Amino acid sequence: MFKRIKEDIEVVFEQDPAARTKLEVVLTYSGLHAIWSHRIAHALYKRKFFFLARVISQTSRFFTGIEIHPGAKIGKRFFIDHGMGVVIGETCEIGDNVTVYQGVTLGGTGKEKGKRHPTIKDNVLIATGAKVLGSITIGENSKVGGGSVVLKDVPPNSTVVGIPGRVVIQDGKRINNDLNHNNLPDPIADRFSQLQNELNELKIELERLKEEGKKVNEHSTL
Repeated sequence: MFKRIKEDIEVVFEQDPAARTKLEVVLTYSGLHAIWSHRIAHALYKRKFFFLARVISQTSRFFTGIEIHPGAKIGKRFFIDHGMGVVIGETCEIGDNVTVYQGVTLGGTGKEKGKRHPTIKDNVLIATGAKVLGSITIGENSKVGGGSVVLKDVPPNSTVVGIPGRVVIQDGKRINNDLNHNNLPDPIADRFSQLQNELNELKIELERLKEEGKKVNEHSTL
């Protein structure tokens, strides 16, 4: 137990240049508190003390802003940086040396049963606001870009960005070079644009009908 606690503190110093002293890390890092609380809750969950496990996880959520279901399996040296808004689902499995940032969701896509949350392999980094949804696998040494929504498996050694997430780098080689990162799809804006085009077409058609009506009236008066 003490070895794991020491590892948890060490990984904070490795990942966060703002960390100064061990006392500061132990007392003020909410990500560390959430992980330690989860270890207790997970141990109770495995022994079928489900209610007590949920009480601990929800209490931790109240104080840290990080929600980790007690059923989630988390490996060694897991680091949550600026953890507010992080959500980790019940059947999620996280390997060793994984880092996630604030606003990350490792969740499901609906009311499916069984394994419904992601599997995150070793040495994965998931950036701010990313959503990894469903029973999918993020391969070893991969990175998920900030704000991405990942709905499909990601192969090892890959970088994923966009909505929905697309692999842009794999095994050190860039692919999908046509993806413009500063011009990601916006379905709402696209729909508004489509409605505006339809409205313009209706205005043109209305003007045409008015002109035809005027001509008919002029012809009838003659």
